[in-house]
Amino acid sequence: MRVRPLHRPQGGKAVHIASRLCLAAPARYNRCRPAEALGGKVKISRRTALAGAAALSVAPDLRAQDFPSKPIKIVVPFAAGSATDIAARALGAKLTDILKQPVIVDDKPGASGQLGASAAATAPADGYTLLMGTNTTNAANGALFKKLSYDPEKDFAPIARCITGVNALVVNPALPIKTISELIGYARRNPGKLNYAEASASQRLSGEMFNSMVGVKIERVPYKASPQALGDVVSGQVQVMFPDLPQALTQMEAGRVRGLGTTGPKRTSVAPDLPAIAEFVPGYSLVYWLAVFAPAATPKPIQLKLYEAIAEALKDPATGKAMTQGRMEVSPLGPDDFAAYVKAETKWWTEAIKAAGIEPE
Repeated sequence: MRVRPLHRPQGGKAVHIASRLCLAAPARYNRCRPAEALGGKVKISRRTALAGAAALSVAPDLRAQDFPSKPIKIVVPFAAGSATDIAARALGAKLTDILKQPVIVDDKPGASGQLGASAAATAPADGYTLLMGTNTTNAANGALFKKLSYDPEKDFAPIARCITGVNALVVNPALPIKTISELIGYARRNPGKLNYAEASASQRLSGEMFNSMVGVKIERVPYKASPQALGDVVSGQVQVMFPDLPQALTQMEAGRVRGLGTTGPKRTSVAPDLPAIAEFVPGYSLVYWLAVFAPAATPKPIQLKLYEAIAEALKDPATGKAMTQGRMEVSPLGPDDFAAYVKAETKWWTEAIKAAGIEPE
């Protein structure tokens, strides 16, 4: 038997065929044109293209079926002990039971929530990093800062609103002030003597709305974390604050601060003895909210699975009580309704911030 080289008609490496006969190069050896071999365009059949597209469309569903397969992290953009932190920990505990994977909380406070929001926005969009966002991080910050380290609209997918609440107006008990009317009178008689602590957009806007609508000037003192800010009101370093109601009630019950009112449009059933500021300042109203967001590119099936788990958790009375401390309202909204709500809230906060005379920093 002789081995004779046979060359492709279009030029290429010889194909050695062991044979007693000299055969023509089989057509099957000529699988592609020279241009295609060098990286040119290759025609793909319609059937092959459709099969590939179908496989890609199924991939997210397969990922959702396996989700979650490892621990999930909820980033909280405010300090430990804040209402956001407490709500996230209670929700995480219930989600751990529902999803059969640990759900942990990672507090990243600072820059009015920007540090935590940025960390969540830049995390892999796989459902394993979530943000416990608020009206501050996802509605107001765009109007409070000239430049943000994240885009509240483009960087996040709204998963579910969980809680709504109001702030309280509190003062250091050493002040000769027991009512909102007395605070207004004292501030007018003593310009420049009062200041207020704030550690979030809702607290800041509560204070600046009060200033602009009443016609007084209580100076702002910014803080990194709400517990620290309220601690300075307790010690007397700052006289006034608009903390979230759960934090305020804890200090009020201990006699460390005096509560004057709440920021909602009417009295809250959580603390019915506290008047609404609107009873003394017509039109005054501010409500905050806590909600779960995911990085924007998180696959829709995983977003849906997360929402379903959160909705189930919020139906549990014990979880709701733990999240709200019995001092806020469980008020769930699903992805579509919540997305529309966030857009409306962003518009409201932007207009309210401008009306209060707050300049972006």
